[in-house]
Amino acid sequence: MLNDNIFARVSDFEPMQAELTRIRQYLHAHPELSFEEAETARFVAEKLEGWGYEVSRNVGGHGVVARLSAGNGKRSIAIRADMDALPIAEETGLSYESQALGKMHACGHDGHTTVLLGAAEYLARTRRFNGTVTLIFQPAEEAGKLSGAQAMIADGLLERFPFDTIFGLHNHPGAPEGNILLRSGPMMASSDTVNITVTGRGGHASRPHLTVDPVVVACTLVVSLQTIVSRNIDPTQTAVLTVGTIHAGNAVNVIPEYAKLALSVRSFDPKVRDLLQERIIKLTESVVEGHGATADIDYERGYPVVVNSEAETSFARAVAEELIGPERVSTCHMIPGSEDFAYFLEHKPGSFLRLGNGINSPILHSSKYDFSDASLTTGAALWARLVERYLTD
Repeated sequence: MLNDNIFARVSDFEPMQAELTRIRQYLHAHPELSFEEAETARFVAEKLEGWGYEVSRNVGGHGVVARLSAGNGKRSIAIRADMDALPIAEETGLSYESQALGKMHACGHDGHTTVLLGAAEYLARTRRFNGTVTLIFQPAEEAGKLSGAQAMIADGLLERFPFDTIFGLHNHPGAPEGNILLRSGPMMASSDTVNITVTGRGGHASRPHLTVDPVVVACTLVVSLQTIVSRNIDPTQTAVLTVGTIHAGNAVNVIPEYAKLALSVRSFDPKVRDLLQERIIKLTESVVEGHGATADIDYERGYPVVVNSEAETSFARAVAEELIGPERVSTCHMIPGSEDFAYFLEHKPGSFLRLGNGINSPILHSSKYDFSDASLTTGAALWARLVERYLTD
């Protein structure tokens, strides 16, 4: 029988609610964009140093890594939180609204950071674990490419601060505050960007027969591209191909020289991802050539699929159910959004969780969004208990 009294409970964090709320709202009012998180990193590092952690700054940019050991255990666990904000003008009207013009914590990274800080303080104070915990405060998750996770790994994160497994979380608008959602296997999609330039032969709008109209070619290509998912991808698989932008021409009486398209491509399986790339390139080349034009294709691979390890996800589910009850823990649907936590999971087993942000919460990346302070104690207790349970005697 599990002795629940020796592991962290939500009630242990209730006295910290006011302080966690103060920290979260301070971070919300002072957002910093990807690669600019200097003050956030300083704030985090000073807190951790004050609690007795061994802190390393400027890992992969503004990344902060904190380590704490207790007992003589050989096992190690890492927990990651992201710190960066988004280039969005806030429209919440909150008393702690962003003080940085055009910058906003519209994805809840202020909450993710606060939750991990809350767990960090508790673990340092109680030290009821046997082994080593590594806390990773990551910059530039929103970068889209050359992200904070990639930068920290390139800066020797895995070698300098070794750990056996890694966990992370993201808040989840639409789920009740403090509820926890998990999923084994593929959970969040890979994200690739394709920029296509179709070059034709420009001329006068009244003499189209003397031109190769790149606008017509681009429009034909858009329609053709929409057949890739429906006619090439297994119906039991999931994929998204969206043409997000088309730009061509400046005058109504001129057929332009070129047209530019930008595509967003998402999938949950590496083989599907490869097939999408193959078909997009071949179909683009054939359609464009068939119209007498040429195409320059810049296919840029972004974040990989977030693939949660089965054993670690099952363990996290068990801990979550102990903490808040099985009725508040559920299986998460597959999410077509992307996360650079996937890079950590390519190297280490682990799991990425979701923490409910309220049924009526505005969506992520909305100017109206705000992280729910009611979820802070549950999130902090989850990380503390997960560490204690993983590093138990």
